[in-house]
Amino acid sequence: MSRRRADTGTRRGRLVGPWRRPWGLIAVTWLYIAWSIVPVLVAIQFSFNAGRSRVNWQGFSLRWWSGDAGSLLRDPDLWVAMRNSVVLALVTMAVATPLGVALAVGLTRWRGPGRRPANLLMLVPLVTPELVLGSALFLVFTRLYETVGIQPVAAILGGVPGVGALAERIGTITVAQIVGHVTLNLSYVVVIVRGRLLSIPREVEDAAMDLGATPWQALRTVLLPLLGPAVFASLMIVFATSIDDFVISAFLQGDVSSQTVPVRIYGGVRTAPTPALNALATAMLALSLVAIVLAIVVPRLLRRGEPRTVDALSDFASLDV
Repeated sequence: MSRRRADTGTRRGRLVGPWRRPWGLIAVTWLYIAWSIVPVLVAIQFSFNAGRSRVNWQGFSLRWWSGDAGSLLRDPDLWVAMRNSVVLALVTMAVATPLGVALAVGLTRWRGPGRRPANLLMLVPLVTPELVLGSALFLVFTRLYETVGIQPVAAILGGVPGVGALAERIGTITVAQIVGHVTLNLSYVVVIVRGRLLSIPREVEDAAMDLGATPWQALRTVLLPLLGPAVFASLMIVFATSIDDFVISAFLQGDVSSQTVPVRIYGGVRTAPTPALNALATAMLALSLVAIVLAIVVPRLLRRGEPRTVDALSDFASLDV
């Protein structure tokens, strides 16, 4: 009887054993990946179509990249949209990442009565639907900040001494778009950097201060270099998220001149789209993929000299996937 039960248990273990490869799960995963990637590959393919059609292949050509007057590199509207997206992503990186690092260090090292509410408020943009966040920011800028409104940065800051030149370089992007993108991406930076911080013992900073360093010197010379992989990963994640954002950019744009690539594509497909829109989407997809690859590879290289760890927080913070 006991032998029969053992045989039954062995057969059941072979069927549902924890060490068996989950072939069903693997198959579903690959089917989902194919379902997601195939339409993107088709859209990329038609950016090299010789004709105007976006459904019938008529031969390979670079016509919609640099040939015709309506191509990506010769259409001023498409070029301005690409410039706006890239500049907005770079400005968001420059503002959101330092603020996120400072907030992550403060929330991790702070031991005060308001620590829990601050942690909760930090996660609000992360869990709030983007449509709600975009509409709320739109109302803030149009109702509360009527003197600023949704105007280009150059129009608002152009008269400020020493800021006019920088405002002209930022161009037609609005202050509202910058604030919206920073608000959206700040939580991502905090989560990534805090994960890395929780894997760094506090004794590292204490040892530096025992050797004569001030708290600021310990932060600048010890803690920030250790946070380097997470900071770089945050920069790339913010860039990839900002450059692909549609809702915030659409709600907070000023006029047509402040359109970003997602908004331009959305408006173009509703009128008379050409494969130039496919070329525009392909270029932005390439930039996003480069940012994601750098976010994975560079932190691994920066952590190459560190001992291997099983700490999941540390691996997540450096995007060690």
